Amino acid sequence: MIKTFAALAALALSAWLQGAAAQDYPAREIRAVCNYAAGSGADLIVRFYSDQLSRLAGKPVIVENKPGAQGMVANEFVARSRPDGLTILITPVSSTVNLAPSLFRQLSYDPQKDFAAVTTLATVSFTIAVDAKRPIHNIQELVAHLKAQPKQGFYGATSNAGVISGELFKSMAGLDTTYVPYKVNPNALADLLAGQLDFIAFDSTWTLAQQKNGFVRILAVTTARRSGAMPEVPTMQEAGFKDYDMTPWWGVLAPVALVAPIVAAYPLVTLLVSAIVLHDEAVTLPRLAGAAVTVGAIVYLVASRT
Repeated sequence: MIKTFAALAALALSAWLQGAAAQDYPAREIRAVCNYAAGSGADLIVRFYSDQLSRLAGKPVIVENKPGAQGMVANEFVARSRPDGLTILITPVSSTVNLAPSLFRQLSYDPQKDFAAVTTLATVSFTIAVDAKRPIHNIQELVAHLKAQPKQGFYGATSNAGVISGELFKSMAGLDTTYVPYKVNPNALADLLAGQLDFIAFDSTWTLAQQKNGFVRILAVTTARRSGAMPEVPTMQEAGFKDYDMTPWWGVLAPVALVAPIVAAYPLVTLLVSAIVLHDEAVTLPRLAGAAVTVGAIVYLVASRT
């Protein structure tokens, strides 16, 4: 799928090269849309790239958070936006776009036809985490804990990737744990620490920050290989779940009409490719998580008091 996405990006690039106004791009600020709430792991990643892009473009890149419906609200907004190269969607494409037709019976847009692929960015691992105060230190202990519960417990997630990570774990472990949907991470964290959830399935940017805060304990990463940012944490495969692999990948999308030669978006591709530095999680993820530590502590305190 990544190769297909890259091929589409190459085709779009060849079309954009025909734009007559390339030298004028961007004429004003760029709007980067995020599928999830401010302060979430996804939000930190979008802001990280937006900051890099702003420095290279010489124009502000304004992040707009449009959470809701597992990312579909932001998707629809960008799909219907003016195709001038000034509204882009920085998103975990594998979950917010590719999985959408499988998770929703009806969509107000066509994930395959309404977006132009600009570029791929990176992969970011997801995690299975529990309350740090609980005496659960590995996945097998979590399975035993869940099976001992009357209804085999509850877990929370705020994204498609989180849901798939949790449901795949449930299926392979033979669990009937109930999924509880959340719109924002802090509310799920508050319920986890209050004992209303048994585990959460969140992106590593967020959970690494909460582990540093002392709130959660990360039991495993969902990717096939360990994360360079936390090499001590085993993969789900190493925890006993053969062939388990949930590796969300990020990319940049724009309204599909952007590929028309009347729009000069080639500089957008150049700038974004120059901004790609997230491939090495060992270097960049701790930086993002470091930013999330403060954000996470503040939003948790607010959420726990409401």
